Amino acid sequence: MNIKDDKELVWLTAKDPEKGFRYLIAKYKEAVYWHIRRLVVAHEDAQDATQETFIRVFRSLSDFKGECTFRSWVYQIATNEALRLLGKYKKEELVSLDDSFSELSNLMADEYVDYSDLETVKLQKAILSLPTKQQLAFNLRYYNELGYDEIAGIIGSTVDGAKSNYHIAKDKIVKYMNANN
Repeated sequence: MNIKDDKELVWLTAKDPEKGFRYLIAKYKEAVYWHIRRLVVAHEDAQDATQETFIRVFRSLSDFKGECTFRSWVYQIATNEALRLLGKYKKEELVSLDDSFSELSNLMADEYVDYSDLETVKLQKAILSLPTKQQLAFNLRYYNELGYDEIAGIIGSTVDGAKSNYHIAKDKIVKYMNANN
């Protein structure tokens, strides 16, 4: 069976949960993983949060009412899962910005990503230095190419707020990149 769109995916999952879940994973796993990974940094944490995201999506599929796109809904759950994980770590230990950069150093040694490109490392440091909503708006627009309406739904903002967060983030990143040459 070839799934044409998300409506068909939702329908299939309701009709045949096992098969629908396999299609859901196949379609969204990589994008969701990288979305979460950009937020939580560590591969193991991103894997755990990705698994939890798909469990939550599957369990709450009947709650999806179509008020936003299915893709936005999945990203919203993934974002909430990543933020929940980050919140758990913040409660356990207050993390300074320097600690985030040391975490980035661990990422650079990660076998799953080639960080030999210093510009990529610098960009990731710049993104990690942003407030959460700006990080989310930038990542969702830049990496996932989502529209501002979808971003607004995911981050709990207005479309104008999503645009503002993205453009402020972009300006801060440009300043960071230029200042750290």
